[in-house]
Amino acid sequence: MDYKSLEKQRKNTTFDTQEAISNLQYNQDGLIPAIAQQHDTGEVLMMAWMNKLSIEETLKTGQVCYWSRSRQCYWRKGESSGHVQKLKEMRTDCDGDTLLLLVDQKGPACHTNRKNCFYISIGEQQSEIIANPEET
Repeated sequence: MDYKSLEKQRKNTTFDTQEAISNLQYNQDGLIPAIAQQHDTGEVLMMAWMNKLSIEETLKTGQVCYWSRSRQCYWRKGESSGHVQKLKEMRTDCDGDTLLLLVDQKGPACHTNRKNCFYISIGEQQSEIIANPEET
């Protein structure tokens, strides 16, 4: 199976999850970008990286687990902050090179204590901070 072969498939076509995970398009470091989106509002929360093992753990436990490139270790969202992401659904794009994680985010998603990581608006002439950190 490759993702190209799925383009003409109809809704409700099913296939093996391990095959789907194995055929994802990982980069040279074995990573794939994962975009976290709040499942009920559609708000884009953050982008991080996953590998095959973090994907499998996330599916098994229901708690989102990423690969931290800076720390070179697994990072279970909310481990230290308590701001966990519970997986509602995992999707991939048509090329199999990006994941979309529909999550239930508890507390702020960003390490800056903001609701999401996309709080800097970049304009043609001026950029602006558009969200304050949440009060603790």
